[in-house]
Amino acid sequence: MLSTQSPPIQTRTLDNGLIVVVQPMPWLRTAAYTLWLPAGITTELVGLSESQLADPEYLACRDGLASLTCEMVQRGAGAYNSRQLVAAEDNLGIDSGNSAATSVAGYSARMPAESLLPAIELLADVVRRPHLPGNQFDDAKMILRQELAAFQDEPTQRLMRRLRERQYGPSLGRGGYASEASLEALSMDDVRQFYTDQYHAGGSVLAVAGNFDANQIFDSIEQSFGDWKSGKRPALPSPAPIDGNEHIELPSSQTHIGFSFDSIPYGSDDYFVMRAGIGILSDGMSSRLFDRVREQRGLCYSVWASTHTIGQHGAVFGYAGTTPTRAQETLDVSLREIQHLADDLEQEELSRWKVRIESGLIMEQESAGSRASSLASDQYQLGRVIPTEELEAKIEAITLDQVASYFRQHGPRQFRIVTVGPEALQGGETLA
Repeated sequence: MLSTQSPPIQTRTLDNGLIVVVQPMPWLRTAAYTLWLPAGITTELVGLSESQLADPEYLACRDGLASLTCEMVQRGAGAYNSRQLVAAEDNLGIDSGNSAATSVAGYSARMPAESLLPAIELLADVVRRPHLPGNQFDDAKMILRQELAAFQDEPTQRLMRRLRERQYGPSLGRGGYASEASLEALSMDDVRQFYTDQYHAGGSVLAVAGNFDANQIFDSIEQSFGDWKSGKRPALPSPAPIDGNEHIELPSSQTHIGFSFDSIPYGSDDYFVMRAGIGILSDGMSSRLFDRVREQRGLCYSVWASTHTIGQHGAVFGYAGTTPTRAQETLDVSLREIQHLADDLEQEELSRWKVRIESGLIMEQESAGSRASSLASDQYQLGRVIPTEELEAKIEAITLDQVASYFRQHGPRQFRIVTVGPEALQGGETLA
């Protein structure tokens, strides 16, 4: 259990709809922010006609638009050109980054506590007043081209992207990488239009954690973001899962196995009970998949499973990397461990998982960046932040009988499987 109560979380909503969540951590010497904007990968599809949405070639020409916009907005903003903006952050000791995820574009940074106020001003410049310089557009596309080349050379990433598409469907499971078609088709006008339509305060969340005065931070954010335009958060596409198996042939001395099955999203009543079961399967080197598939049998060099949430939809994704001769047995044993999780659960397994979670909560209290990310995630996904004490109480209250009962009633009824390697595998059909 945590020895001290964590500082209170304060939340305010600006008139333009920006939700601001702060949590002072006065024992730190650092601060951090995370800004989530409703400008993620699925918003590349907003405003398209039914015929465009049904045309895979047209959709491929919009691949990577959210990521390209993230790249362009940091190439000069406010009073700074591209190099000056980088220098301004370096002079303040700011370590920043951005990326496009399924439903959001995320901007985050860590810095010494005394740099937080100017860091917020720089953030406002980046997302509100980017230069979007046309003369750097080809350079930005080159970054995406290099990322695409690295993605194509990495079979595990290709595997997991395709598995997400099969689990959620081509729209909700849409990936963030550009394609050869989009690198040719996307224009600077596309980026400017996407920025104009999707970058706004409405539905956005700005979370701040670290050593600061809360009232001062609220005043600074109000001054920097209070007159930003508002807007609506686009609805996520509906899932359209693709059942069954898929094999991507690749001459190789390795076989990569990806599997997934339907689950419940973060925020569901039984989420942490479900999460405990997946933790017993795959959290740490004493977990069942690692111990029983890798260590005891020597079937693979890597194996894991993890929970995933998109909006109101949840899934469990898993992976195993092995040799072609051991691939079928690796898949069979891994799926059997998942299907029969409830058969022989032990209290020691649940206790170990609880210790790992509580350890993570303690370490989060030592990281402003981790805490800011958690605050933004909770607020964006749940509409509120789960206090650390409440989360800890939920974890402590989970019993072994609850975990067993959940997986007996709601265990996987069907697996979706994607493999990359020299030969296809069998398994994953509808289960009794």
